Amino acid sequence: MIAAAKGPHIDWAGLSPLVALLGGAVVVLMVGLLRPRVVREVIVPLMAIAAAGAAIGLGIWQWDEPKSLISGALRVDNLTLSLMFIFCTGAIAAVLLSWRSVAPREAAHGEYYALLLTSAGGMFVLVAAQNLVSVFLGLELLSIPLYVLCATEMRRERSLEAGLKYLIIGSVGSATLLYGLALLYGATGSTDFAAIARGVRAGNMLDDPLFLTGVALAVVGLAFKSSVAPFHQWTPDVYEGAPTPITTFMAVATKAAALGAFLRLFDVALLDAQSTWGPALAALATITILVGNVGALGQSSLKRLMAWSSVAQAGYMLAGVLVGTRLGVQATVFYLAVYLFMNVAAFAVIVARERETGLGDDISSVAGLGSASPLLAGVLTLAMLSLAGIPATAGFMGKFYLIDAAVDGSYTWLGIVIVVGSMISLAYYLRVIAAMWMGAPEPVAVRESTGRPALAGGSADAPVRAGWEVYATAAVFGAATLFFGIVPSPLFDFAVKAGSALANLF
Repeated sequence: MIAAAKGPHIDWAGLSPLVALLGGAVVVLMVGLLRPRVVREVIVPLMAIAAAGAAIGLGIWQWDEPKSLISGALRVDNLTLSLMFIFCTGAIAAVLLSWRSVAPREAAHGEYYALLLTSAGGMFVLVAAQNLVSVFLGLELLSIPLYVLCATEMRRERSLEAGLKYLIIGSVGSATLLYGLALLYGATGSTDFAAIARGVRAGNMLDDPLFLTGVALAVVGLAFKSSVAPFHQWTPDVYEGAPTPITTFMAVATKAAALGAFLRLFDVALLDAQSTWGPALAALATITILVGNVGALGQSSLKRLMAWSSVAQAGYMLAGVLVGTRLGVQATVFYLAVYLFMNVAAFAVIVARERETGLGDDISSVAGLGSASPLLAGVLTLAMLSLAGIPATAGFMGKFYLIDAAVDGSYTWLGIVIVVGSMISLAYYLRVIAAMWMGAPEPVAVRESTGRPALAGGSADAPVRAGWEVYATAAVFGAATLFFGIVPSPLFDFAVKAGSALANLF
């Protein structure tokens, strides 16, 4: 008699945040098929927010209850949940910024928000993965919806171009990562992170060409996803061409997921080989900081400027990964949370100006904003100062934490590079601030002569009013940027809890 096959035990409580995201995506997709306009334009986005909020609530329920799921393929602990809070909050912000935009109408509301939630579900799988197969599944689940979302403004050539570029270059990055993971499996004989760590610890892997090639390809694959130079080429074009709410989501959530995968793979499975990959990541971090900050200097598009800024920010955060310490994990998680606040605040203002001025994302759209809308100008000023690392902002505390981790991990010189990069960044962040408070608004006649259409509704001669939800998003995230710069202790505690998830490995 043949015994019946027995599947792995599934802890549904631990898996509940993922169920909320993917189940919510299915429900949103089905409800989006209903014909009433109020259902598609109001109920569907509210349901998407509810799904992401439910995932956050279920994550709070599972806080401080670490567990391995599905035969050890996933690990739900404080690190996984803290990163999930970041990208689910980013998803809620993206839904609010998308509420009255063109993209959901052209792509269909149900499909648009379902893809957003599915991508967030893929991010959960990626940061929870403790198996090479789970890493690749999570990466693809988060990437494929984003390829489509980048092209959802289907009547705008730049949006279609962004989706195609992201698809092609993202596929190259995914293939490179897959080759790297395959070589790691070939060198260690296992796909499980713990078994790989034991193999590295017991064997002479540091001189094994197969193992070293696998590590190098894994670095390249994750570097593509997190916009680490010189694998960042897609970032400015895709950020500029994609609908701005999707750019916002990609800037904060995708980076959190990619850095989370870096932490899991390199600070767990490959921790004992840190002396081999640490200097290589330090060199990449240095190149990334310099390339990102120098590339942003000549930009007139705010979205391209933020894209180059995100490249530099990836270099800063890579410093927390490469030291291979608990302090490095804490600093990375802290900075990712800070990065969420200041980036969403900045992009919310960009969305508002796209709609209200008809100038798209050109820097001239914020000229004279200090007199036209002091609230938006104040929020964008806080965001720019925080990204530059000015004291009394959350960005300053985040960079200070990263520098402390780099010095503690014997990479003092990298801490100096972070300071130098921050000094260079002042040149372009202050230019935006100067345009807001010292520049004059571009006359309507000039707008019409340029023929520059708005990216998020309206045209050069028919601007529209940004909704209350855009102003609320800008205000809330701007206030968080200031609050956590003055009172950072709640975020410090949050980061310490996330770092404690890997405490037994250090």
